Amino acid sequence: MDIFTKCFEFDEDKKAMEKGLYPFFQPLEGTEGTEVTMAGRKVIMLGSNNYLGLTFHPKVREAAQKAIDVFGTSCTGSRLINGTLCIHEELEARLAAFMRRDAALVFSTGMQTNLGAISCLIGRNDIVVTDKDDHASIVDGCRLGMGEVKRFVHGDLEQLERILEKIPEDKGVLVVVDGVFSMGGDIVDLPRLGPLCRKYGARLYVDDAHSIGVLGGGRGTAVHFDQGKDVDLTMGTFSKSFASLGGFVAGDKDVINWIKHSARSFIFSASLPASNVMAAMAALDIMEKEPEHVERLWDNARFMMKSYRELGFDIGRTQTPIIPIIVGDDEKCFMLWKELYENGVYTNPVIPPAVPQGMSLLRTSYMATHTKAQLAKALGVFEKAGRKLGLI
Repeated sequence: MDIFTKCFEFDEDKKAMEKGLYPFFQPLEGTEGTEVTMAGRKVIMLGSNNYLGLTFHPKVREAAQKAIDVFGTSCTGSRLINGTLCIHEELEARLAAFMRRDAALVFSTGMQTNLGAISCLIGRNDIVVTDKDDHASIVDGCRLGMGEVKRFVHGDLEQLERILEKIPEDKGVLVVVDGVFSMGGDIVDLPRLGPLCRKYGARLYVDDAHSIGVLGGGRGTAVHFDQGKDVDLTMGTFSKSFASLGGFVAGDKDVINWIKHSARSFIFSASLPASNVMAAMAALDIMEKEPEHVERLWDNARFMMKSYRELGFDIGRTQTPIIPIIVGDDEKCFMLWKELYENGVYTNPVIPPAVPQGMSLLRTSYMATHTKAQLAKALGVFEKAGRKLGLI
């Protein structure tokens, strides 16, 4: 059988295109933050992870431009060999201090961070336990590890405990969860999870990709819940609140040192370019010195949660600036996306397998820089589209 048969037979995208409902890979002609240019017109962006709105902040842009003048456009090698710049180490020290950890290690992408850090910690005698709603990068990082993978129903800590209590004491155990779940917008129950892991001798790894810059004054879920002692490793990404590209993991210095010398996605990838390093460092400066950005983000998030509920939309259990509009049916989800897009509002349609069957949704997310006028306009478009499609 030809291994390419599945490629030739794949036609889901073509079917959606024929109906005029294909929502993916829509090109942006300009990205000004809260509004973008698509097909020659301005559209309100409700699908970005630019939570603090810093991608066009003058300090961030200036830092990135200056970095190119000093270090050029690429490091042309891995951190292990010739790609470590002094600013990589400076950023790592700054991140460790910001996250209240001993040490941090910077990777070239957030995906590579989870792939490398998780897989190199899971040996043949180890078990990794994950929430079923964890991000794909966690799933793949676990698959790359040499140990056994177990999963528990999203948020079901009773099931997690049943799993942990059956694991033999001679097995190493790592529990990996998202701090904020990227589709539902709900926050991990860290006050219960942390002590549970300690009870059974499991180490806890929290992916704070959607938490840093959002929770705990920007420092993530451990600080949000004052549970720093219960989290062994925290992962973060630069492609969201840090207005850049890359990722990092922070924790005990010996554990970070092991990851530094063992994670294949770190050792065998070209290092993060100076422009991305300095953009992330400038964003970190802003987080530390200008807390009003986080405050504005939450003001907008609370306003939108309240407004959607009042209109009658199902937004699930969200607790954060990630607000899902749960539709259920795949095609109706695409139809809602199209109605919004054609009327000047951009959202992200999410269908299985990214969400469970029957739970298709539009993922909306908000920025500190969204104006109330933009949000009010978007709500008006949502209300009209929701009534037209019988969703409210």
